[in-house]
Amino acid sequence: MFKTWRGATLVLASTWLLWACAAPGTAESPEATLAPNANLVAQGIPAIPMSLVRKVERYTDFRGHAFVDWHPTRSGMLVSHRGAGGSVTQIYRLTKPLAQPEALTEGGDAVRSASYEPRDGRYIVFTRSSGGDEANQLYRLDLPGRQATLLTDPHEAHSMVGWVRGTSQLLYTSVPLDRTAQGGTRAAISTTLSLIDPLNPQASRRVLATLPGPGWFGGGVSQDGRHAALVNYRSAAESHIWLVDLASGERRQLLPAAGELLKASHFSAGFSADGKQLYVVSDRASEFRELMALDLAGGALQRISAHIPWDVSGGAVSHDARWLATQVNNDGREEIHLFDARSLQAMPPPAVPAGRIGSMAFHRTQHLLAYSLDSARGPSQLHVFDPASGRSQAWTQTSAPRGIDPAQFAEQTVVRWPSFDGRTISGLLSTPPARFSGKRPVIINIHGGPEGQAQMGFNGRWNYFVQELGIALIEPNVRGSAGYGKTFLSLDDGVKREDSVKDISALLDWIATQPGLDASRVLVAGGSYGGYMALAVSVHESARIAGGVSVVGIS
Repeated sequence: MFKTWRGATLVLASTWLLWACAAPGTAESPEATLAPNANLVAQGIPAIPMSLVRKVERYTDFRGHAFVDWHPTRSGMLVSHRGAGGSVTQIYRLTKPLAQPEALTEGGDAVRSASYEPRDGRYIVFTRSSGGDEANQLYRLDLPGRQATLLTDPHEAHSMVGWVRGTSQLLYTSVPLDRTAQGGTRAAISTTLSLIDPLNPQASRRVLATLPGPGWFGGGVSQDGRHAALVNYRSAAESHIWLVDLASGERRQLLPAAGELLKASHFSAGFSADGKQLYVVSDRASEFRELMALDLAGGALQRISAHIPWDVSGGAVSHDARWLATQVNNDGREEIHLFDARSLQAMPPPAVPAGRIGSMAFHRTQHLLAYSLDSARGPSQLHVFDPASGRSQAWTQTSAPRGIDPAQFAEQTVVRWPSFDGRTISGLLSTPPARFSGKRPVIINIHGGPEGQAQMGFNGRWNYFVQELGIALIEPNVRGSAGYGKTFLSLDDGVKREDSVKDISALLDWIATQPGLDASRVLVAGGSYGGYMALAVSVHESARIAGGVSVVGIS
């Protein structure tokens, strides 16, 4: 949905960009223009020259790499990547640092999740949906060939939980699909936990447990193969951890303990080597999510990262449980913190390149930690850290589109402003190159969620506005955003929703005090919840903004 006031050029820049990303190729001539997609109703928008489309589309062609899985016996890995000329992400095999990735999957549907068979890696299992229906199916891909075999029931949606240690037995969950458009209550839905041998899926499939409701996902399998941890996600403020006995299918709730009246988030970060402890991430003890160790027999919890005043957002345990690596969300930048898993004492922070840490995982047999790194100068790239030596090595590298030098992209900075109630709100500012003089127009781009967060990292197509048009980009984390404690997360609940809109009003006040920003040329944009925010700001602050762009916003 688009609505414009004065300064329609800013809104048109967004529509140009969206169309450039989605439009099929068009024969170019001096008079050639971009024809909108047949499903898009465009009214009052001038013709868009193809020369502009070509200029914009370069900024949509950066291609990063995401870590997927280590090879079980070698140092090679699986990565997800959109190859040159490809339209969707597929799975690639990377045999050594900076080697040419080898495509394993193909087709018009994206593949982002996969896992090697854990004994010798003779095949992989990957998940894929069809036509964007989000109903993931599991497939076996035999190696070295490329034959894909469907393993699961297409009338259900599936997710991998993990392999049973020492075997080729795979745990996965299944949820029935409702294709009637009638909907249903949470209580009417159940999730099935099953075990299969991917080489003989039909004969080997065994249902271990039927779990109430949706929202179940894997939290690790113990090294003795006896138990699996499952997380039942209920909301951004509440999730539970359960333990399932893989022999009997019996399950018991670990956190919160049975009868414990506590609403908090709990996530599993893996088992200790002896299987007696489960590492968990929870905000039950403070404002922020901490790394803790749960004694499975007695239920005692030991706080490990209480000294860190930020959310722990993920973790990884080395194969021998010697090392614990955690991701810490430090004011929108994900960092690695390392712990000795035996003493649970913090180790010196590893030296890694500048950027935001993404997914990470230890090798199954070696002390090597793979992690992805996203920065202002390029999308996710992969590195491997050796805790013993303290050194990191790049495994992939950014390939920039022709004519663009990402080394010139400025790092984002954190800016803060006071809101209507005296609370400090923060956001990320991307400033245009120095060649743009005078006060710069501003795009306020609001994240979705609402329990999301604008984080440091690559701006993707938004770099076109900053680098080519000289527009400053501000990504606010209004109240209700994740990453700043559970009290902050709840400040826009229910009737307090429009307090977050007031945070944007306060941002407009702040922009007016900045000598390098032009308060008369501000556009507000966002998608999903951010789209709602764009609409709400357009209603409440129509006299102070030049326009608004709402992408699939709640209206």
